[in-house]
Amino acid sequence: MDYPPDSDGDSLRRVAEDGSDMSLPMSIDFTVMAPDEKAARAIAELALAQGFDPSIGDNGGKSAWSVYCTRWMLATYDGVVAAQAQLRDIAQPFGGHCDGWGTFGNAP
Repeated sequence: MDYPPDSDGDSLRRVAEDGSDMSLPMSIDFTVMAPDEKAARAIAELALAQGFDPSIGDNGGKSAWSVYCTRWMLATYDGVVAAQAQLRDIAQPFGGHCDGWGTFGNAP
């Protein structure tokens, strides 16, 4: 597959090179950073309503909270970029931001 030369394209290339079948869906975890627990819970609620499976972490008592938003989807460039934009739009009103993504792929 031909991916753009950016961090998302590089990550998708690595997933494909590690043996995942890019024509089949996989679980992709998107991380959203929130300034506090209240914001994290609000972001998680909205992410859930938009088809993500969220969970919240307090980062060991550090100032920022993490909202891990998982989605079962095809790992396409457009799909990953769109999901990050969707989460960015959810998080911004609460002072949060999308902070990347990861997957274990679907290789046997």
